[in-house]
Amino acid sequence: MIRYKELHHVSLTVTNLQRSKIFYSEILGFREITRPDFDFLGAWYEIGQQQIHLIVLPSAQTIRNDKKLSSREGHFALRVENYEETLQWLKKNNIDVLEKPHSKSGFAQIFCTDPDGHLIEFNVDQQDL
Repeated sequence: MIRYKELHHVSLTVTNLQRSKIFYSEILGFREITRPDFDFLGAWYEIGQQQIHLIVLPSAQTIRNDKKLSSREGHFALRVENYEETLQWLKKNNIDVLEKPHSKSGFAQIFCTDPDGHLIEFNVDQQDL
């Protein structure tokens, strides 16, 4: 049996590091942290006790060619404090969103993509709307 402590990080491949850093730092407000001196470009971000690692690899097989918003594509989810504030912030920053405030999941959900098409979910419990 495997005994887990927590999810440590998610790695995402990106094609343009500067464009991705603007999205993750300025739009999503993630705090960039020190990353080892690898022989490839990337950036690490901290979200609570977890991390997002960006790795530059333009030929990656995980980059979506179709950037349309779909809640059924592979994604990672972030629990946010306020649905409406999150929605308005994303719209103010010209981020296309898919709103699902009454999802059968029990979460009020907002979906968007990063510049490379990675799908991101923001959610709160529906009772917190």
